[in-house]
Amino acid sequence: MSIPQDKIEILSTDLLERHKEEVRSLKSLARGLRIQLGWHYLLDLTWILENLGDPGGMQLLDAGAGVGLLQWYLVEQGAARVISVDRSDRSDLVLRFRARYKVSGLRPADLKPAPAVIRRNIQAARGTGKLAPALRGLASLLLIPLPKARPGRIVFYNQNLADMTDVPDDSLDAVVSVSALEHNTPEALPSVVAGIMRKIKPGGRLLATLGAAREKDWFHEPSQGWNYTDASLRNLFDLASEASSNYAHHDEFFAALKECAELRDHLSSFYLKSGNNGMPWGKWDPQYQPVGVCKIKTKG
Repeated sequence: MSIPQDKIEILSTDLLERHKEEVRSLKSLARGLRIQLGWHYLLDLTWILENLGDPGGMQLLDAGAGVGLLQWYLVEQGAARVISVDRSDRSDLVLRFRARYKVSGLRPADLKPAPAVIRRNIQAARGTGKLAPALRGLASLLLIPLPKARPGRIVFYNQNLADMTDVPDDSLDAVVSVSALEHNTPEALPSVVAGIMRKIKPGGRLLATLGAAREKDWFHEPSQGWNYTDASLRNLFDLASEASSNYAHHDEFFAALKECAELRDHLSSFYLKSGNNGMPWGKWDPQYQPVGVCKIKTKG
């Protein structure tokens, strides 16, 4: 295996061809967990997994994870522990995730006990005519055998990425982030990156996907995310001067993305229900393309 290096890489649709089996596994798990994927997320996920390597036994952090697919997939692939960080409150995590995975909160407030969630669901259903379905759903969840996951644990931490004081410095093998860091302002992102890097062990890596911009940075209103040029990513992530980049092929990759049948023909259903999203009313019309940043924490 080649030694990992700092790099910026626009995500080529060739990733889907190179990782057909992984793509099938990711899609299968997403269906099983009822997670809908963003239009470019298969590219983001396969790029991160390709650059992470075997996660077996790793201590990882998923930055801006929400309840997204990557954290669950990493545990199923053998990660020992994934700290799931997001600024949103996920303490009421739904039962289908709790039934399949070992989950806990980094602090007591980060994840409510399952019985408290069950009581809340039943109380919310009373008087709405939905109590019986809620009870049937609970019973079926408890009785239907679910696939056995790997023994790793997911630890929820509802916190801003710039303020992860409860995660020890130099404690993580890697940090991964799927299309999340671009939701910080350009002014705030460098401190977020610096805070993340402090948590990684020397020799470990940050693998993050964002949006690419060809000539100047711009803000994509529907996704509330920034798209960055090569020069801006080098500055924002404080990349080594020798970090490689394929931005010279921006237009070539973008043309291939627009013709990608795998992504075009399998848009998640939520895109069909609104005109205020990345693919208004399900019309395939990419306005940007994803880019990955790999940053290695130097030793010493």
